[in-house]
Amino acid sequence: MHVEALKIYDNPTPEELRALTEQMPQCRVTEFGNVNVQTKAVSRSAGSTYVVAEASSGKTMTREEFDRIAKMQDDYLREREVIVVDGYIGNDPSFRTKARLSIEAANANIAGMQQKLYFPREDRDEPDVQVIYTPNLPIPGYPDDRVIAVDLENGVTRVLNSDYFGESKKGGLRMWNDIVYRRGGLALHAGLKVIPTAEGEKVFMIIGLSGTGKTTTTFTTQNDSLPVQDDFVALMPGGTPYGTENGCFAKTFSLDPDFEPNIYNAVVKSTTYLENVYQDDAGKVNFFEESYTQNGRAVFEMSDLARYRDATEVGTVDYLLILNRNENIIPAVAGLNQEQAAAYFMLGETTGTSAGGAAEAGRFLRVPGTNPFFPLPHGLQGNRILELLATHPIETYLLNTGRVGGPEGDERSKKVKIPHTSACVKGIAERSIGWDEDPDFGYAVASDVPGFDDLELLQPRRLYEREGRMSEYRETVERLKAERVARLEEFPELTPEIVKAAS
Repeated sequence: MHVEALKIYDNPTPEELRALTEQMPQCRVTEFGNVNVQTKAVSRSAGSTYVVAEASSGKTMTREEFDRIAKMQDDYLREREVIVVDGYIGNDPSFRTKARLSIEAANANIAGMQQKLYFPREDRDEPDVQVIYTPNLPIPGYPDDRVIAVDLENGVTRVLNSDYFGESKKGGLRMWNDIVYRRGGLALHAGLKVIPTAEGEKVFMIIGLSGTGKTTTTFTTQNDSLPVQDDFVALMPGGTPYGTENGCFAKTFSLDPDFEPNIYNAVVKSTTYLENVYQDDAGKVNFFEESYTQNGRAVFEMSDLARYRDATEVGTVDYLLILNRNENIIPAVAGLNQEQAAAYFMLGETTGTSAGGAAEAGRFLRVPGTNPFFPLPHGLQGNRILELLATHPIETYLLNTGRVGGPEGDERSKKVKIPHTSACVKGIAERSIGWDEDPDFGYAVASDVPGFDDLELLQPRRLYEREGRMSEYRETVERLKAERVARLEEFPELTPEIVKAAS
C-alpha cells in the first residue's frame, strides 16, 4: 500500500535524509558533527498501543475503530510531504521480511534512523510489514492523544502523535514477532554474540528488558568476542538464530568509553543519529546528564563498529542468558534447567528503566520474556521457548545485573558491576565456573568464577548471613516463590511444568 501525499521522497539517500533532518527546528549538530533531535515523547507509549481485532498481550481495538483512525491519518497525509523508506528486517534470504516506513517529512530524523536499521533492498515490491507514521497528528480520546494501532492481519502499524523513534523501530519488529511465531519459532528481545574458546566458537543469546544491560552484555568483550545483533533475534527449532537489524538503537546514558569502547566509538561518528542526548549551547555532549531524560539514544550501522559478525555467519545457539536487574537475593549468575529456564523467561523479572517510560522507571516489573513487544497472548511465549529448548541443547543462565542485599543507597547492599557480569559470561563460555545447588530455589549457584572476587554476589545467602539478616532472607524466599507461582498462573496457556518450576 502506497500512501497518497502532497509530495513523496521515495527512498532518499542517507545524505538527503541528513539534510532534511538538519532543517528540523528541534535538530542540533553536536561537537561530533552528528545530529541530535529532541523529541516530545521520550520513550515508547505502551499505554497507547493497541492490537486490532484479535487476542493480544495488551490492549485491543475493533476493526471499525482502526478503519476510522486509518482514514483520519490518510486524509492528513494527503496534505503533507512524506518520506518512504524500504528495507528488510533480517538479511538471510530464506528468512528476511520486506518492510516499509512512511512518515511525514517534518520528522526526517526517524526516516534516517530507520534506514540505518533496515537491511537495504533494491526492489519496490509491496512490503510484508509497514509502519505509517504521523508524529504531529494528535488523536483525542486516547492516552496522551496518541495511538499505535497494530493490524497483524494486514501487516500494518499506524502511529499517531509520537515523535519517538522507537515507535518506528518496534512497529516493524512487533509485527515480525507475529510472523516468527507463526513460522514455529520465537522472536526474542535479545542480543547475539559469539565468543571464541579453546573448544571452538560459542554463540550467546542475551535477553533482557530495555535498560537492563542487554546491549552492554552483548558488546562487552570476552576472548575477542564479536557482537552480532543488538536487540531482536529469532530462535527457530534446532537452535538456529536469525538477526533483524543492520544497526543498533543504543542507550547513551552513562556511556563510558572505558567500559563500552565499541559502542562509544560508533556513537560519536558524524553519521550517527542521536535522540534526546544532552548537549550544551556549544554542542558539547554529556552522556551522564539526565535533566531531560535518561533515555537518550543513538542509531548507527553495524559497519560503524570496529568489530562485529554478520548474523548469517553464525552457528546454532549454545547459551541463553536471561538478564534480571534485581536488588535482593538473586545471584550474579545462576544455572537453570529447561523448566526453570522457561519459568524465569516468563517471569521476566527486572527493575524498570526510563526506556519504558516514567511509569516503569525504578519499579520492580515482571515482563514475560522481557519482551513488551510480543503482540500475541504472553502465555504462548513460555510454551514455545520450552519447545525450542527441547529441540537443541541450549544451556540457560540467569544473570543479575543489578544489586544484592538491597537497593542503591542501602549501605548493606553490593552492586553487580559490568566486569562481574563479563567474568560470568567468560566463565560460562570456557566452562570454568564451579557450581553448587542453591537450597532455596534449586538452581545452580557459582562457588568460583575466575576473575570474580566477591563470593557474596555469587551466593547472596552469605551476605545476609554475615549481616545478620537471615530472617529477612527467608521471608524474601517465601515471598518470591508465592509471587512467582501466582504470576505464572495468570497465563492459562502455560504448561504445569513451567509453573511448578517457580515454586
